Amino acid sequence: MLEIAYTLVAVALIVFLIYMTITVKTLGDKAAKMLDETENTIKVLTSDVNVTLHQTNDLIAKVNVLTDDINHKVATIDPLFNAVADLSESVSDLNDQARVLGKKAVAAGSTTAKTTAGLTALRFVGKLFKK
Repeated sequence: MLEIAYTLVAVALIVFLIYMTITVKTLGDKAAKMLDETENTIKVLTSDVNVTLHQTNDLIAKVNVLTDDINHKVATIDPLFNAVADLSESVSDLNDQARVLGKKAVAAGSTTAKTTAGLTALRFVGKLFKK
């Protein structure tokens, strides 16, 4: 009877080892498949990254050209803004001078009006005395 028990244990152990071997082989196959898929994915990603880097380099080159162009144009426009600022200052000075001249003209006009009124009064008085 003991021999039958040992035989059953041996058969069970053999079945268990066969099952474990099949399971390990299945896991090994799945791991190999996963590694193949990972390798393919890495190849695709590497290709995509290379394309993206190439496009990024082209874009950076274009941005550099545009930046140089903008810097050149800004340098060309700077004297224009300086000239406009100078013109604005000149117009402001001219406006101030025109105000001063206008005030002098008003003052001179007032004096002239008084003088004219005085001369008219003197003429009138002169005519009265002649008669």
